[in-house]
Amino acid sequence: MRGWEVLREYGVRGSLLRAIQSLYSQSESCVRVLGSTSDRFPVRVGLRQGCALSPILFVIIMDRISRRSRGGGGLQFGGLRIAPLLFADDVALMASSVCDLQRSLDLFAAECEAAGMRISTSKSEAMVLSRKPMDCPLQVGNEALPQVKEFKYLGVLFSSEGTMEREMGRRIGAAGAVLQSLYCTVVTKRELSQKAKLSVYRAIFVPTLTYDHEGWVMTERTRSRIQAAEMGVLRRVAGISLRDKVRSSVIREGLGVEPLLLRVERSQLRWFGHLVRMPPGRLPREVFQARPAGKRPRGRPRTRWRDYISSLAWERLGIPQSELVDVARERKVGTLCWSCYLGDPDGNVFENILLSFSWSLLS
Repeated sequence: MRGWEVLREYGVRGSLLRAIQSLYSQSESCVRVLGSTSDRFPVRVGLRQGCALSPILFVIIMDRISRRSRGGGGLQFGGLRIAPLLFADDVALMASSVCDLQRSLDLFAAECEAAGMRISTSKSEAMVLSRKPMDCPLQVGNEALPQVKEFKYLGVLFSSEGTMEREMGRRIGAAGAVLQSLYCTVVTKRELSQKAKLSVYRAIFVPTLTYDHEGWVMTERTRSRIQAAEMGVLRRVAGISLRDKVRSSVIREGLGVEPLLLRVERSQLRWFGHLVRMPPGRLPREVFQARPAGKRPRGRPRTRWRDYISSLAWERLGIPQSELVDVARERKVGTLCWSCYLGDPDGNVFENILLSFSWSLLS
């Protein structure tokens, strides 16, 4: 097994190495189908399924592959170089040109082959982040990788245009699917109490809708859609329809639920505090502080996340942009009263609600 040489490189030797080798020495398996068991056959490759040691061994091998393939380039973002990103067996290779990306892919594939692994071309895709259509022909050996306009990585949908509107729309659609699946069994079931229904709402519906929301740039249209999805559940839980003409604030107050938009914005400010206080060298902080070279294209510029957070802190908390970073670094905790505009599900009627709560930029 080639992994033994990798373990020796990482300092695993002697009795510890022999103990690990004994787990894979003369390993055999069989297959059970409909109560019948096949003949035993030897297993000479791969890690043991269900073994507590397997994730550690896999991480060691992937770390070696990553370290040896870093010479293949990476993405230049301002003065920062972003190396390939790895999460378990998911790998994201990035480069500024097709040639550099192909070189990184070849080097990574060669290191995988040296470690007894190979890239699954059926699960690999290429995507170009650009406002203009561009071709990106990539190959792994003799197999060409398909080029797509959308790519899902770690549960988040990235588009070639570099926007998150599709991902936010997909989140809202997924939350609607959850509501539909729970409509008869939970939401409208009379045998369940409101407390039980709200527990399901907080445990399933809210995480589905707000997954990865810290990096969103919220527009008025997005706010209206999120609030409509939220109130669609809460009105049914409370047994109130739109014909009853009851304000959303009254329904939330009766159920004891805070506005979902409030939770989203508070989490976004908390994540900003995380970024500001991260130690130097952490990739999220370095990317946040990097300044890409070049000029922005003509037309209405897209709202950057840093500008959105600055505007959010000023509108909701009254913190000017010049003081926002200093406030975030101090872990300032205080009781703040701030006004936010929350719309009814139809997106037409708005009311001014004064909210008072203990707020921490990073708790």
